[in-house]
Formats: sequence, structure tokens, C-alpha cells
Amino acid sequence: MRTFEDTYRHKGLRKQLVDQLKQKGITDERVLTAILQVPRHYFLDSALDRVAYEDRAFPIAEGQTISQPYTVAYQTQLLEIKPYEKVLEIGTGSGYQAIILGEMNAQVYTIERQKKLFEEHRGFILRSKYPNIKYFYGDGYEGLPTYAPFDKVIVTAAAPYIPPKLIDQLKVGGKMVIPVGEGHIQRMLRITKQRDGSITEEYFDNFSFVPMVEGKNQ
Repeated sequence: MRTFEDTYRHKGLRKQLVDQLKQKGITDERVLTAILQVPRHYFLDSALDRVAYEDRAFPIAEGQTISQPYTVAYQTQLLEIKPYEKVLEIGTGSGYQAIILGEMNAQVYTIERQKKLFEEHRGFILRSKYPNIKYFYGDGYEGLPTYAPFDKVIVTAAAPYIPPKLIDQLKVGGKMVIPVGEGHIQRMLRITKQRDGSITEEYFDNFSFVPMVEGKNQ
């Protein structure tokens, strides 16, 4: 069961969360405003209602997690989102990251490989509020060539390497934020595509994500 009531208490807890994110170095006001607006407890079982705004990850179905708010804010800040940009998200998961991007007026195309998670989103209460988010069931390594090119790409799972098809689907000058590495710890990278098709890589902090897996899971 989930709770779909956004009370003054929830709003107050979100304000406290935003204050924590500021202390941890998140400075993009549009990112912070989106986190303040989106009710994270909607994405979690009602049993977790009292802890929904703690800055930590929680398990969801199919062995996946809803990312720590700091991680969501960190990746989103690195993306440097502008309104109406086309953003490809690899790994819908709980849907929280996609809706943060949607709240920032991005045009979001999000892929989920777990059929059960993809189906759960069909009836999600916030879905109708964000017609700028399109949901797809598919293999994240393949991206969405039909809808390419994208201004930005965000990968919310640990990739053992930079998927070449995602680079192909990025616009010249576009940016991808992706955690890369095998094992428990990954390095956050921001990749910018150059005019000749090559990429430049910027290296940021270490994080821990669930692995990015090829194919689709029925």
C-alpha cells in the first residue's frame, strides 16, 4: 500500500531534506525546487512514510532501489537541465528521477527493463500530471534510436562501460551523466559529445548503484 496524501508534515520534511542537500553541496535552485515539489513518499510503501524524506535509498520491487535524494540531485545538477530539453533516462526504477526531470520541464523519455516496474507506472497517481514524460519497456543499452537525438542522457544504474549506442543518440554538444565501474563502487562521469563524434569525460565523486543489465526482463 502507498499513501497518496501530501500533508503539511510531508512538505515540512521535504523542506528539511532540501536544506540537507544544500549543506551537501547541491546549488542548482531548479533541482532543489523540484525536490521540494515532488512528494517522494508517493513512490514508497506507506510503511516507509515516516522515513521517506531521509537522505537514503530504499528497496523497491524486482531487487531495485529508489535512489538516495542526494544522488538524484547530484546527477540532475551535473546534467545542467534546461526547460524543454529532450532527456533520455536509462532505468526508470521507481520513477522518482524521471518525475524530478519532468518537474523541471524537460521532455523525458525513460526506459525500464523490468516488466513489473514498467507495468506499475501505468496507474501511478502522478503520471497524468507529467505528460512530458514518456515511458518505455526496453533494453537501456539500446537506448531509443527512434526518438534520438537527445540533448541529455542520464543513466541510473552502474554501467561496466560507456554504452556506444547511447553516445550515438546524443546530440553534438549533448551531455551524458553515468556511473561507470564494476563492483560495489562506481565513478560518476559527465560525458560531452564533440562535433567529430568523439567524447570528453569529466570525473566526479564515487557512488554505489545497482548494476545496469542488458536485455529485458519479463
